[in-house]
Amino acid sequence: MRTVAHTDALARFGHALSDATRTRILVSLNTAASYPADLADTIGVSRQVLSNHLACLRGCGLVVAVPEGRRTRYELADARIGHALDDLMGLVLAVDPDCQCVGPDGRVCGCD
Repeated sequence: MRTVAHTDALARFGHALSDATRTRILVSLNTAASYPADLADTIGVSRQVLSNHLACLRGCGLVVAVPEGRRTRYELADARIGHALDDLMGLVLAVDPDCQCVGPDGRVCGCD
């Protein structure tokens, strides 16, 4: 495992948050650690979809898998991730209704 620079860590965090399913996973794990089946039910996705997103979040270093016998529990990799999520969820944004940052297909296209 390698440690990434601050800017790379922020980019990975931003990538994770750029997907609604990954965001819901992180928010749920910020509340409490969970097992994949329970987490899939909680956020309303299939176990396969959840598995793919957990792999991404593990690869980004944001969540860890903790073996417990025959089961694996997932939790945030660092309590500071939870603090960052709490801070971000407390934001109130004044959004320009004419800004086309996110297109109708959900892809980021820029405000330029």
